Parts: sequence; C-alpha cells; structure tokens
Amino acid sequence: MSEIISIANQKGGVGKTTTAVNLAASLAQKGKKVLLLDIDPQSNATTSLGFNRSTYEFNIYHVLIGSKKISDVILKTDIDNLSLVPSNIGLVGIEKEFYNPNKKNRELILKEKLKGISKKFDFIIIDSPPALGPITINVLSASDSVIIPIQCEFFALEGLAQLLNTVSLLKKTINPKLKIKGFLPTMYSKQNNLSKQVLADLSYHFKDKLFHMKKEKECIVVPRNIKIAESPSFGKPITSYAVNSKGSIAYKNLATVIVEG
Repeated sequence: MSEIISIANQKGGVGKTTTAVNLAASLAQKGKKVLLLDIDPQSNATTSLGFNRSTYEFNIYHVLIGSKKISDVILKTDIDNLSLVPSNIGLVGIEKEFYNPNKKNRELILKEKLKGISKKFDFIIIDSPPALGPITINVLSASDSVIIPIQCEFFALEGLAQLLNTVSLLKKTINPKLKIKGFLPTMYSKQNNLSKQVLADLSYHFKDKLFHMKKEKECIVVPRNIKIAESPSFGKPITSYAVNSKGSIAYKNLATVIVEG
C-alpha cells in the first residue's frame, strides 16, 4: 500500500507546492514509485512539472465529481517513477459539492477515489490548497500523515493552531491514523536574524517534529534560494534543474529521512 503524505498549510506562500513537487521528485529519483496529486485549484504543482492547460484534458476535478477514475487522469512526467494527477482552476467548483449537507461521507470522497491506485505507488504526495476548506479536509482524511512547511519569516506561526486543531479533530473522528510527520522550515537565511529566531521558536515548540538526517544535530531546512524560485518556470523540480544547489540537497535529504522512516 502507498504511504499517503499531504503537504498542508492554510497560509499561502510558505513553500507548500515547492515542497510537494520537490519531495515527490526526490523520492522518485531514489527509485520509489511516486504519484504527485495536485488538488490546489491554482494548479502550481502541475505547471511546475511542465504541464499546461493545453497538454491535458481531464484533471482531479473530473475524478472528484465521478466522471473519471483517477487512473484515467494520471500523466507521466519527464522524471522516471514520477506520475502526476493534474489540477485546474475549475476545481473551485467542487466546493459546492463538498458543502452539500445531503451528501453522505463528503469528507471521504478523495479517500474513496484513491483506493483503486494505492497499491501501484510507494508514495502518494498531495499538494493541498492554502486554506482549511472542504478540499483540505478531504486531503487530510485520505492521508497517513501531513508535512507542514513553515516559512522562516514574520507571522510564520500565525494560524498554525487552527491547522493543528483540525488535524487533532480529524484524528479523533474520521481518520485515526493521521499524524503530523513533521514541520519543514522553508525560506531560511543564515544572514537573517528573523530566520534564526523563527527556527529557534520551531525547535523549542516542535523539537521532536523537525526532520534530521541521522547523526546530524541541525534539522533540515530549505534555504531561501534563487534556483528554487527559478525552477518552476522551466517546468522542472529543483532536483533536476540545479542538482547541486542547496535547495536540491535539502529536498534530497528530506526524501532520505522519509524513506528511512
């Protein structure tokens, strides 16, 4: 069975999509069979891998409304072992379906759709929207664990309590296996005192939930890096666009930690 890992934070601009794309690519480059599921209406994960609206007809929206199976919309990427379920701005229309009080088990729609393919992949990485709406609730209900990217900037921890409360509530109700896999500091700069302070705060509050390479004292952080910012415009993950960059190394290390458990 696949390990299903969602990347979530209700705050936008924290490196959520960057993490989803580059973690998925890094796991695939380690020889794991990986499915990246883009369920954010902005579809940035889709474009980050070189796809645009004209290159595919169906997407996750058609799966959620029941007109297509998830296997019907999977796209092969340029990276060996990495497949993609694309998204599209039309996905915003699914919110009405999820809010329909007459729809039974509306929080479990995505979980049901994933059942047919879960044996075909080692990992399913889900890029969720930057909001705690019904789509994200579906994502968390379908996941084994969640990685929460947190940018090392002002207001970094703002709103985090609401996400943690949501995870806790879902764990107590419809998804008892859901756990927080870890917090990933992003956009870190050694020259910036604020970055250092945010990382110190994270280490103080969530020390056991930061990612560490074996025998390494310092946790894995994703640096503020121009190559990471450039790579989506070339339709490539950082691990293909700038293999030896600090950003690439950070995501490769994160994949190593996850594979080793």
